[in-house]
Amino acid sequence: MASDEPSARPSEARLKLLRTATRIFYAEGIHAVGVDRIIAEAKVTRATFYRHFPSKDDLILAYLREVHQLERGMVDEAIAANRSPVEPLLAIANSIAQNIQSPGFRGCAFLNAAAEYPDTNHPVHQELMAHRQWFLGTITTLMAQVHEGTADPAARHFVMLRDGAMAAGCLSDPTLVSETFLRGVEGLLRINSERQSAESAR
Repeated sequence: MASDEPSARPSEARLKLLRTATRIFYAEGIHAVGVDRIIAEAKVTRATFYRHFPSKDDLILAYLREVHQLERGMVDEAIAANRSPVEPLLAIANSIAQNIQSPGFRGCAFLNAAAEYPDTNHPVHQELMAHRQWFLGTITTLMAQVHEGTADPAARHFVMLRDGAMAAGCLSDPTLVSETFLRGVEGLLRINSERQSAESAR
């Protein structure tokens, strides 16, 4: 069935529930928010909720997938708009820094979910790990364009810088955290660019 047919579009009620859950889960945590709260704030009936989401876990998975799509869109845009090896990575880092400084910032939705769902067999944990694997894989591919030989450790370094900045950004001065994060990424890219230049000159 074509995705532009009316039956393929999410219902308004589903979108309302997902928007409400996304706002509250991110601001207050997942375990702290019950289904009744989401139903009340979304102004839908209990029957409507369970028609779209058979359980709270289904809603949580939809929430994480929504956040994943938003982050993937940002990354895809950065890649499409920047052609040199380092530019997409700098654009991604700048988007992360802007997010850290945005009103209502509460850290990384996926790291927050990991703290609440540590069981590696739980579907929520598996969903957030799939997101993290996608992000690491994307950064690794981009780092390979800067210097292929160190792409794996450089990508892990980038992700560690990002994780630290996302955690620190809601605990201390977000501007200072963002500046520190960006300096770290710039240094990482400079080192690996210099390695590539040195090897090319041989």
